[in-house]
Amino acid sequence: MASLNVYSVLVVLFLTCGVVMATKENDQIIKESNCETKMGLPCVLEAFTSIFNTGSISNKCCGELVVLGKVCHSALVKRTLENPVFKDLNPATIIAKSIQTWNNCLALIDSPSPSA
Repeated sequence: MASLNVYSVLVVLFLTCGVVMATKENDQIIKESNCETKMGLPCVLEAFTSIFNTGSISNKCCGELVVLGKVCHSALVKRTLENPVFKDLNPATIIAKSIQTWNNCLALIDSPSPSA
């Protein structure tokens, strides 16, 4: 019985350390890449709404999101998911919406504009 308790404590410690390391890794990426300064607030709100709620993101904000970069985008979404305010959200759903938003914006920005 004692070995089960020790095992349980080790598992909890391992999981806790993993979460803390993930948080530090995301924070480090965000800080080193200046992720929080690359998008204007209106576009941050649009992107946030399209990922964490329901809504669309404008062409202008898609452009800002693509300039932000995939690494920053992913780190910011993951860090937001770590916030206790969002604990009731399904992380897999949010990550899927995040990837969908990124891919849609990338396709929009990469597609040639129609000729006049």
